[in-house]
Amino acid sequence: MTLSAAGTESVLTMRRLVDEHLLAHEDITESSGDVPPAVIQALQTNGAFGLSIPIEYGGAGLALAEEVEAVRELGRASAAFRSLVGINLGVGSQAIQRFGDEAQRREWLPQMASGEVIASFALTEDTAGSDAMAVRTSAVHTPEGWRLDGRKRFVTNAPHATVATVIAVTDPERRAERKHLSAFIVPLSSEGVTVHERHRLLGQRGGYWADVTFDGVLLPSSSLIGTRGGGVTVMRALLDRSRIHVAALAAGQAQRLITEMLDHATRRFQFGKELASQQLVQAMIADSYAEAYAIDTQVRDAAAQYDDGQDVSVRAAAVKMFATESVGRIADRAVQILGATGLTSGHPVERIYRDVRLLRFIEGTTQMQQINIARGLLREHRDRRANHAV
Repeated sequence: MTLSAAGTESVLTMRRLVDEHLLAHEDITESSGDVPPAVIQALQTNGAFGLSIPIEYGGAGLALAEEVEAVRELGRASAAFRSLVGINLGVGSQAIQRFGDEAQRREWLPQMASGEVIASFALTEDTAGSDAMAVRTSAVHTPEGWRLDGRKRFVTNAPHATVATVIAVTDPERRAERKHLSAFIVPLSSEGVTVHERHRLLGQRGGYWADVTFDGVLLPSSSLIGTRGGGVTVMRALLDRSRIHVAALAAGQAQRLITEMLDHATRRFQFGKELASQQLVQAMIADSYAEAYAIDTQVRDAAAQYDDGQDVSVRAAAVKMFATESVGRIADRAVQILGATGLTSGHPVERIYRDVRLLRFIEGTTQMQQINIARGLLREHRDRRANHAV
């Protein structure tokens, strides 16, 4: 694909931002567990929060095929940086852009594009993760609007966010139709909202996750995104895009890992020879490059088809599964090549080894992707067979 002028500029900007600024802040982010204010400001100044938001609302207006190229560049740095901007680029802005009304778009999208507002997405609960249909958080319609009650778990960006897109049950009697859920815009400063103690995860230590409780939170009618009962439609429409986005992040992490492998293998000597001269080391580098190339190819193909308006549900599940599993294997090979150095706290490979583990379950676990792929292919096959029979 030939990038637009805006796409080319965004990719070059992200490349410069990573090389000249973000890489230098990885260690402090890892050791402190917080993204430094200087990094947040740099992400804001360089348009990282608004890549996918239309130009008329202050963003770059990139197509997905262009966005993934910029995300791939951003993914060469600590995954915690991408985590901070990811919801603004994805469900935070896209739900409002695609399903919201003009008043919602004008209120929220410019602030999300600038990074003044950092968004979060509240779906997961104790009983609802991979099974999103099992959500229990409720939104009851009242004369004043909506009353929101429930608890969400592992809400990305919650300790740092201004607003959340919340999925809640509005019509429990329509569960069998999958029309029981709705999506809402919820300012986290609202009375009755409690953001709990931050979760500290194995990887992405500069990322922000926390449980959020909604205790009788009163929302105006204008907080509903799209139609009542349309929450499943909102989620499905955005998941394909989000999965391709995560795969692009994996592509960036894979590229960084290969760079670290090559650097170590050409500097380290064993048995009087450069480590890179050992054929088994070369084999691990070659396998890693082949997988990284396959990730890039799948990401670009799926993104281009998404932009063309094709149904990419099976392809998005496939690229998300392949990319996140592959980058885990690449990280394992990088540790093998670097030896104890690759497991030393503070080394990029050690950090990425932990960071990429998370990618195999955000936006749907590998196992859910396998189910989605198989079901999609079986459905397509049965439809073709039925059509031929006619």
